[in-house]
Amino acid sequence: MIKNLLLASCTIFLLSGCFGGEKENKWTAFIYPDKEDMKKNIKSPVTFATLEECKQVSISEIKKQNLEGIATFKCGLNCKYHDGMKLEICEEMLSSVEE
Repeated sequence: MIKNLLLASCTIFLLSGCFGGEKENKWTAFIYPDKEDMKKNIKSPVTFATLEECKQVSISEIKKQNLEGIATFKCGLNCKYHDGMKLEICEEMLSSVEE
């Protein structure tokens, strides 16, 4: 009986980890000072909770740096740096013109 209770408790505990809570999404801003050269970008040192916040901060930073009309930006979802490829890999990447 105790063995079955222990087994059931462990199973429920393990399965609750599989179905528990949603993954927290983090957006990262990438500002390209020259929209003609998309190889050079400035990555935001902070992440944002929403895509809209990422867009607003990116637009504000471009205006602050007097790069309007020259620069562009992209917002990446849940980005991680890949050592082997030497670049950021994001689940999704949206440019300044995409919704």
